[in-house]
Amino acid sequence: MIRLLSLALALFLTVPVAATAQSLQDILQTHQDKVLKPGRRTVGVVLDDLIASGLPQALPFLESWRDREIVQRDSDGLFFRVAEDGDTVTLEDLDTGETLTANADGFTESRPNGGVRRAIGDALVQFQLSDPDIAKRQAAVAAIARSMDASQLAPLAASIEGEPDAALKQTKTRLAGMLGALFADTTNARVAAIEALSGDLSVDVRAVLNTILASSETVAATIPGGTNVAQMLVVGADLTETEAYDRLIIADLADPLITKTQIRDALIANIDGDTVAGIPVGTLNTDAARALAYDLLAADGIVPPRVDETTRAEAIAAHSFYVAYAEPDTAITDAARTALTAIKTKVGFSQAADLGLDALSLASIYFLAAIGLAITFGVMGVINMAHGEFIMMGAYTGFVVQQFVPDYTLSIIIALPLAFVITFGAGVLMERTVIRHLYHRPLETLLATFGISIALQQLAKNIFGTQARPLTSPEWLDGALIFNDVVAISYIRVAIFVLALVFLCIILFILKRTRLGLEVRAVTQNPGMAASMGINPDRINMLTFGLGSGIAGIAGVAIGLYAQVTSEMGASYIVQSFMTVVVGGVGNVWGTLAGASLIGFLQKGIEWLNPSNTLAAQTYMILFIILFIQFRPKGIVALKGRAAAD
Repeated sequence: MIRLLSLALALFLTVPVAATAQSLQDILQTHQDKVLKPGRRTVGVVLDDLIASGLPQALPFLESWRDREIVQRDSDGLFFRVAEDGDTVTLEDLDTGETLTANADGFTESRPNGGVRRAIGDALVQFQLSDPDIAKRQAAVAAIARSMDASQLAPLAASIEGEPDAALKQTKTRLAGMLGALFADTTNARVAAIEALSGDLSVDVRAVLNTILASSETVAATIPGGTNVAQMLVVGADLTETEAYDRLIIADLADPLITKTQIRDALIANIDGDTVAGIPVGTLNTDAARALAYDLLAADGIVPPRVDETTRAEAIAAHSFYVAYAEPDTAITDAARTALTAIKTKVGFSQAADLGLDALSLASIYFLAAIGLAITFGVMGVINMAHGEFIMMGAYTGFVVQQFVPDYTLSIIIALPLAFVITFGAGVLMERTVIRHLYHRPLETLLATFGISIALQQLAKNIFGTQARPLTSPEWLDGALIFNDVVAISYIRVAIFVLALVFLCIILFILKRTRLGLEVRAVTQNPGMAASMGINPDRINMLTFGLGSGIAGIAGVAIGLYAQVTSEMGASYIVQSFMTVVVGGVGNVWGTLAGASLIGFLQKGIEWLNPSNTLAAQTYMILFIILFIQFRPKGIVALKGRAAAD
């Protein structure tokens, strides 16, 4: 059947109906009994003839036959497609498509069983591989991928060259490679297919290679010729003596061990008066005496012989214990093992790269959340526990904008500067009304800002409720950037990473290239000297606090695209923000970047080592940071000037 498939597919596409010497009805009449009462063993003959005919009407017939819509008219034996309508039926000619109605009596229905219907389905797949409808071709390829049957290799390979869709052609080629690795006719063809798969990291390719390398542990006195041995098992290293002898027993290569309980039961069953095998029962009070009596019974053939340690050791030594591949060809298993080893190595590197991308993404989120706090904390020395609520305000700003601007791309463009303006104003208001009266009083500042954070959370609950609000990303941020089957990162995370880089550049420009930045650095390093040079430290503190709050608002819009927008979302980032600032170095942009990178990579690394317990991962991370601060209290990048003196 297989050798005809490639030719059949070509005929199906190229041979016109008028050129064929017979109709579909002629073929069916040749196999009347097999069509009317098909069996799993006989249906193949009908399918072969239908495929070889190249008739375009064969495809709809197979679909109807599979769906039990074919009947035979008792009067002349002709077959029709049928649709029932009460006491009458509508018959359709299988060649011309003409219809007629008739009484329901006088027709016999063809009812293929499950096995026959599966065989018909396989034949349909072969037709559908070159169907003009791409949906049917995709369905056929998916069906082959599910079944992975040897009979599908030839028609699949024949359909690749004429496949017009590039993506589907690539899928067909890849699937044909997997089928070739399993079922190609020659060793060289299978080895070539396996080597071609060595760069594919997908799970299904690894499953194919593992199928080829399927093995089982076995034992034999002499390893049969032609056995493809994967590994010899050494007793004492790979197997204990007990495990080895148990395998001999299971394989009926050795007698089972006789336990003490079995010896006792056998002796009780064979008591003759007051003796067992001529030994007085009263003397059978030791294991050795009972074993001797049992051996005497075994010598008379009354009970199975007892296996002693010497016999067991001899039996084990006389046999070979090994792992044998189910695939007998060593060239194929060698190629599969080499390919799988290469794939596992690439998967390991890819997993490390994927973990690195996740860590880099998390670090960029922490950097966005902490950079505003780094500015206010570094310049002003203010412990702002309400910083997380500025992030929350920015996220809710994005949500409100999207209620009025349905275009998600435009809404994000509007929300970013608007969130900055709103949170900048809120930060300035907070600094003017509360913070300015608490300078150099860190405990009171902490308590005051903590109270403000609670008030802002409650205000958000009163306005927006407790339910999470969606901040929808634009369509162009849907999906993920996929490098291979292991390494992928969502476009939203890529966008957040890019936004973090943009803000790093903007903040460095402000601090290094603008008058405001110069004044901020002056106040940071020596406020008294800055004041004597005509700089107003009070004004700089206000603008700095507003700038830090505004940046937090923008971070809130970005984080809202990734996380749930709730009134408590700021609390999820305040701890990490403070850790980022302290570990990186207070008041230093580069230090904040270093701290965010350290915490992001550390957290992902701990989660990878302990993936089942994220709470434990958080705990270990905090402990590590506490130890880190003990050895480097000023952070990774220590600030010179006032902060250093403090």
